[in-house]
Amino acid sequence: MNEQAPHTPSRRKVLKTTAGAAGAGLGIAAGAQPAHATTESVHAAAVESAPTTTPETAAAPRRRGATMAGVPFDGRSTVRVGIVGLGNRGNAMIGLFLALPWVRVVAVCDPVREKTERAAAKVVAAGQPAPAVYTNGEDDHENLCARTDLDFVYVATPWDRHFAMARAAMLNGKHVGVECPVAMRLEDLWELVDLSEQTRRHCMQLENCCYGRNEMRVLRMAHAGKFGQLLHGAGAYNHDLRGLMFSPTYYEGPWRRLWHTQLRGDLYPNHGFGPVANYMDVNRGDRVVSISSFGTPALGLAEYRAANMPPGDPSWKETYIESDRTISMVQTAKGRLIRLEHDVSSPHPYSRINSLGGTKGVFEDFPARIYLEPDHTNDQWADFSSYAAEFDHWLWKEHADPPGGHGGMDYIMIYRLMQCMKLGLVPDFDVYDAATWTAPVPLSHASMKANGAPQEIPDFTRGEWRKARAGVDSFKPA
Repeated sequence: MNEQAPHTPSRRKVLKTTAGAAGAGLGIAAGAQPAHATTESVHAAAVESAPTTTPETAAAPRRRGATMAGVPFDGRSTVRVGIVGLGNRGNAMIGLFLALPWVRVVAVCDPVREKTERAAAKVVAAGQPAPAVYTNGEDDHENLCARTDLDFVYVATPWDRHFAMARAAMLNGKHVGVECPVAMRLEDLWELVDLSEQTRRHCMQLENCCYGRNEMRVLRMAHAGKFGQLLHGAGAYNHDLRGLMFSPTYYEGPWRRLWHTQLRGDLYPNHGFGPVANYMDVNRGDRVVSISSFGTPALGLAEYRAANMPPGDPSWKETYIESDRTISMVQTAKGRLIRLEHDVSSPHPYSRINSLGGTKGVFEDFPARIYLEPDHTNDQWADFSSYAAEFDHWLWKEHADPPGGHGGMDYIMIYRLMQCMKLGLVPDFDVYDAATWTAPVPLSHASMKANGAPQEIPDFTRGEWRKARAGVDSFKPA
């Protein structure tokens, strides 16, 4: 039995949303709806009742609706967006939506009124009508999702709220994009998959690192065969966050630090896992099948607290169990190996590792370096930038100096997603990728509790992974 991650927040809000939908008699059978219904209509694809998922059944393949693999958006001239969560991330991202002339920010939501007012002022300053504001407590996102003039909901809230908000968006007929991780429990990942298939609405993990310039270049090189047959890859989130986690102002409360009192495994696998999964065509010709995780003692946060926090600070009541460094080994159906690392509690320069190796050579990032045969024969790392002209993705050629944070990858991600919605294209990734990239959160915890015993990674695609299909390595639309 796989141990499930603790689920701290109340499920009352989620159940209330489901009850409202079920009360309206909005059921759906597999195949009863077209592949993508019009967004102008009231979407009638809710669930009759919440699926009952236990640890024993969480990994079992079952389908409650047709697959969402390869399902396009409806094309539209204007993409209408609602934003939930206006802290550091949401406030930074709103400008990227406003930078796109075919996107309109219709509504914003956050329990802190000052944040919604600041966001609304940005929308007006960009020349758009003032958005509707939802700031009446932590449940007000449900009212935003119930609007009939929204196409897409963007969620940038603390992790414990992601599942409920993604669920509310889909039950109300909206596509939804969620910051990492999309959910914290295996059964919740399955429920998001089920809901996406039932409601015919996409639920996407907005993994910006998949749109990094280096990541997209490596992806195209891998698909062109430059690495030969792929053998192994690695990704990480090694980022010293001790000061931010104890800051009284950076996060809205101690929510991120408190996860270190509940889970031992990899809390944030997506940044490292997503790009490597793309290189290996996970869910598009290969799939990940198992994960084994190991961790160090949990010492870093307690030592930082002792050195920096005054007596009587609320953090002194906390006991940290999250390993300072977690290392996970993931195997794929084709026998490839992916190493994942997580470390936010010890001194370390920022690194996502971002490595790929095959029968013809290897790439490693931070700093970027490459060695490929027959291009290189002197047993020395070579200049990765020499491959830019041939292998840079068309998005980076078209947007050579993108605005926004994280080196421009945030803008590239939002631009591409909104472009797909406008033109009626298949999104670059879907709910199956969201569930797969997030599955290490509960499964690494379960593995570590079992002394590193391998844990099965479910096939969220229910067999669709065997079919080759497009992903982030896209063609430029006409």
